[in-house]
Amino acid sequence: VLMSITGTNRGGKPWTPKFIDKIEVEKCIGCGRCYKVCGFDVLELIEKPFEGEDEYGDDMGNKVMSVARPENCIGCEACARTCTKKCHVHIQL
Repeated sequence: VLMSITGTNRGGKPWTPKFIDKIEVEKCIGCGRCYKVCGFDVLELIEKPFEGEDEYGDDMGNKVMSVARPENCIGCEACARTCTKKCHVHIQL
């Protein structure tokens, strides 16, 4: 039986962590904002697994973010809050 992890925040309100599951690489622009905000070494820049252009016809660069160490994620979702492309997918355990 899988039980949900729930705790309380500093103000006493219930909080359920949502852990990173994947990054939608077709949306990711490899800006590194999520990497910079994560203090738990979860993410890593990798070579883009596809070629493409953005909606303006510009080359999208050659790097995207990946979930390198999901076991380090504490479920804070800071990476998703800082992402302008909304490419992070989180799950509740």
